[in-house]
Amino acid sequence: MITRRRFLSAAATGAVLAGALPHLARAAAPAALTVTTRSLDVGGRAATVFGILRPDGGQGLRAVAGENFRVRLTNALDQPSLVHWHGLTPPWRQDGVPGVTQDPLPPGAGVDYDFPLARPGTNWMHSHLGLQEQGLLAAPLIVADPAEAGLDEQEVVLMLHDFSFRDPAEIMAGLRGGQGHGMVGMPDAAGTQGMAGMDHSGHDMGSMAAPKPMPGMQHDMPGMAMDLNDVAYDAYLANDRTLADPEVVRMERGGRVRLRVINGAAATNFHIDLGAAEGTLVAVDGMPVAPVTGRRFPIAIAQRLDIRLTVPAGRALPVLALREGERQRTGLVLAAPGAKVARIADLGEHKAAALDLAFEARLRAVEPLAARAVDRTIPVVLAGDMARYVWTLNGKVHGQDTPLAVRQGERVAIEMTNPSMMAHPMHLHGHHFQVTAIDGKPLSGALRDTVLVPPGKTVTVAFDADNPGRWAFHCHHLYHMEGGMMTTVEYEGIS
Repeated sequence: MITRRRFLSAAATGAVLAGALPHLARAAAPAALTVTTRSLDVGGRAATVFGILRPDGGQGLRAVAGENFRVRLTNALDQPSLVHWHGLTPPWRQDGVPGVTQDPLPPGAGVDYDFPLARPGTNWMHSHLGLQEQGLLAAPLIVADPAEAGLDEQEVVLMLHDFSFRDPAEIMAGLRGGQGHGMVGMPDAAGTQGMAGMDHSGHDMGSMAAPKPMPGMQHDMPGMAMDLNDVAYDAYLANDRTLADPEVVRMERGGRVRLRVINGAAATNFHIDLGAAEGTLVAVDGMPVAPVTGRRFPIAIAQRLDIRLTVPAGRALPVLALREGERQRTGLVLAAPGAKVARIADLGEHKAAALDLAFEARLRAVEPLAARAVDRTIPVVLAGDMARYVWTLNGKVHGQDTPLAVRQGERVAIEMTNPSMMAHPMHLHGHHFQVTAIDGKPLSGALRDTVLVPPGKTVTVAFDADNPGRWAFHCHHLYHMEGGMMTTVEYEGIS
C-alpha cells in the first residue's frame, strides 16, 4: 500500500528512488526485476549505464520484514549477469554470487528467488559479476519494519555512486599496468570505448598520489602515506544526479525524515554532511545502534546509514556526501514547503578527512550477540602489491585461496589486520557480525555486514555460524576484489 506520505514523496521524486519504493507483491506472482540498460545525463553528457528495473521503470524494491522475498529476476542484457542481495541472509544458493552460489544468468534467462525476510533494514542489490557494479548495476533494497508503519516520518533513500565515462575494464587495466596512481582515467589519443561495448568516449583526469609501498609495509613507516583514492572519476552521483541538478525532495509540514543512505560506490568512501542540521544515527548496515547525534557521519563503500532528522520550517537542507580526502561532493536537498533552493557547488572549500575508526569505536549494537565464548578465531591479513595491483587475503588471491572453515553452531571471530597502504571495507555474505575489538581493545560494537579496516589497523568481528553454506568474504572496493581480495567462509560438510 502507498500511504499519503509516501505518495507525496513519490510525487516529488518521480518514485524512482526516494521514499516510494513499491512493496513486493503479496499475490501468487513474484515481483519482477530486470537487469537491463538505461540512460542518464551526467554533466550534460548522455551516458548508458546498467539498471535493475521494476516494470514501472523505476529502480529499487521495498519489502516488509516477516514476509517472503519473492522475486523473478530476468537478464535483458546481451551478456551474463547476476544480482546479489546485499544485507539479506538468504539460503546460500540464492545469494547471487557467480562461481560461489549460482551460475551467471545468461542473456534472456530468468531465475526465481523465494526466502524469508527475517530482519528489517536498509540494504541494496548489485551485480557480483566482473566489474558490472561500476556500471551502476545496483539499486536500493529496503526491508521495512512493520512495527514502524505508523510513524509520522517521511522516508528518503539516498544512493551514492562514483561514475566514470571510461570502460571499467580500462580502469582496471590501468591499475594493473601501474597507471592507477596519477594516471587512471587519462584518455588515450583515440578516446575510449564504453563499458561492454557501450559508447562512453570521454576524458577523466587522474591525480597524483602518495608513493607506493612494497607489499606488507605499514602506512606509518617513514616516508610513506596511505593511499585514499586510486581511481579518478568524472562524477559522483546521488540518486543518479550530480549537484549541477540535484534531486529536491519536498517535505511535508513537520519535516521529520528517515534518511536511508546507501554507499553503492565502487571505490569511494564518503562523509555524510548535514550542514547546520543535527541528525540521529539509528542503524548501520540495516542493524539498530544506540542513537548517535551529529552533523557528519562516515560511510565506507557498501555500508548504509539510517539517520533521523527534522527539516526546519521554511528551510532547504542539503544532504551532502563528501569524497574522502578530496573536495568533490554530491548530494540531494530536503526542502520544506515554500523553501528556496540555492545552487550548490560540486567542490567544497576544504578536503574531507580520511575515514578512520574513531566513529566505529563509538557505536554500540542495540541487540548485541548473546554472551558466549568464541569457538574459533581466524586471522586474516589484508595485503597488496600496488605495483602489480594484486590484493590478497592471507597471501593468496581468489582462486588460489584456502576457504575459511567453520562449523555450524560455532561462535567465530575473524581478526583482520591491514599492513597495506589502502583501507579495505570487508564484507561477509549471509551473516551479520559484531565489531568486537579494534587494535586488540575489546568493545561491544555495532552489528554490521561491512566494516572498514584502515591501513595499519586490526579489526576483529564475531558472528554465529547459523546459516550453512559457502559464503563470499571480500573487500568491497571493487578493484581490490577484482585484484584478488576475496575468499569464502565455508561450513564443514557443504559440497
